[in-house]
Amino acid sequence: MARFEVTTLVLAPPPVVFDASLSVDVHTSSMGHTAEQAVAGVTSGRLSLGDQVTWRARHFGLTWHLTSIISASTRPSYFVDEQVTGPFRRWRHAHTFEAAHDGAATLMTDVVDFAAPVPPLGTLAEILVLKRYLTRLILLRNAHIKDVTRAAR
Repeated sequence: MARFEVTTLVLAPPPVVFDASLSVDVHTSSMGHTAEQAVAGVTSGRLSLGDQVTWRARHFGLTWHLTSIISASTRPSYFVDEQVTGPFRRWRHAHTFEAAHDGAATLMTDVVDFAAPVPPLGTLAEILVLKRYLTRLILLRNAHIKDVTRAAR
């Protein structure tokens, strides 16, 4: 199993960043380069505790489907999305939002635990490709959230 963490300072208060992070529409607009779409479950608006969404996207030249659930949520400080079905043996993405700069900004932290299928080849893929690729996707999403929340202030 692999794990990585990304921390991003966003110049907007935690409730604004939290809500943007749970927006299906913000997520799909941040992943345009993968043609990611919500195709089942909650397909627009903001996700909340217990909601499921099935994503379809192109990665590595293949189309993938991943269904995730919001398995924990405490607005505006924390939520977790986890894979229900999809390409990973395990996918758990914890999001935390801490007030910074007297509440005018948010320190957003993403902690992703994942495991590729088909060990030991999957373990090798985690080390050689997936960890770096997935970190880059999270960084792109976070940059988009920064842009969206800056415009909303």
